[in-house]
Amino acid sequence: MTAIQTFSAPLGRVLLSLIFLISGVGKISGYAGTQAYMESVGVPGALLPAVIAFEVLGGLAIVLGWQTRLVAFLLAGFCLLSAVLFHGNVGDQGQQIQFLKNLGLAGGFLVLVAHGAGAWSIDN
Repeated sequence: MTAIQTFSAPLGRVLLSLIFLISGVGKISGYAGTQAYMESVGVPGALLPAVIAFEVLGGLAIVLGWQTRLVAFLLAGFCLLSAVLFHGNVGDQGQQIQFLKNLGLAGGFLVLVAHGAGAWSIDN
């Protein structure tokens, strides 16, 4: 394993996970607004605690490199589902960017599914 691979794997896991860690914690402080937004697109607001737990715990699992392939697969699916449910109006440029961001994240997670956590991980 090269030095670049040794450092890029954990850095990549952290960068992929940041959005989930920050977003999950942010949903706690903006709970009512997030719940209302979910319900506005037909997703039951009662799922919000599970979403928060999934984002925070999934993000931490990826950072730590624990059960990376499984968690990355689940997060990739979460990204794709979120893209369709919450950012499907690709005629709106802002929503299109969010949609593509979710596709990019799903792609990054699928790379983790294929190659595993790499260096500096519990899995390794």
